[in-house]
Amino acid sequence: MNFDPTKTALLIVDLQNDNLTKGGKFEDSGAVEHAKKQNVVENIKVIAENARKIGIPVFHNHFVVEKDAKGIGNRAPIFRAIAETKSIVRGTWGAAPVEDVKPQEGDFVIEKSRMSAFNGTSLDTLLRGLGIETIIVTGVWTNMAVEHTCRDGADYGYNVVIATDGTSTVSEEWQEAALNYAMNNIATKMSTAEIIGNM
Repeated sequence: MNFDPTKTALLIVDLQNDNLTKGGKFEDSGAVEHAKKQNVVENIKVIAENARKIGIPVFHNHFVVEKDAKGIGNRAPIFRAIAETKSIVRGTWGAAPVEDVKPQEGDFVIEKSRMSAFNGTSLDTLLRGLGIETIIVTGVWTNMAVEHTCRDGADYGYNVVIATDGTSTVSEEWQEAALNYAMNNIATKMSTAEIIGNM
């Protein structure tokens, strides 16, 4: 698969301090350790740098919660956990993008308050406006935010590529479940090296 820069976009999902940085609200979940094992920050940084060089647009999708988690809801366990930990609150260090993969000039930044980067955002409108047909999905919570984004991307009619080592969650077990079960028939699985080699 060769990526046509005029028809491909890179999505970076929830790469924020609380989600995978030491000292973040979800550090105790195993997310920091798994992100390091996956080398996820460095891998996404390299993919993004190569994408920009050839004109592939880069989208940063950030989950942002208002103070006291107003409006997020508490029925789903994931949203209760976000509210209880007071994580990814607007204006805090935890909600900020990780240092090495901050948005650059020309990148798109989209805020969301649900797992999928498509849910309640302008992402699909922007992608269609750019003529995008293929999305490369990277980021954290492989079995949640990344998976939801991939599923929605497929439903919206995009060719979806998931970066196997450009994604991470809380453990290898959850990572493998997401990649080897949930993503079957949804996305093409490619490593960072494979993605770069096809740019």
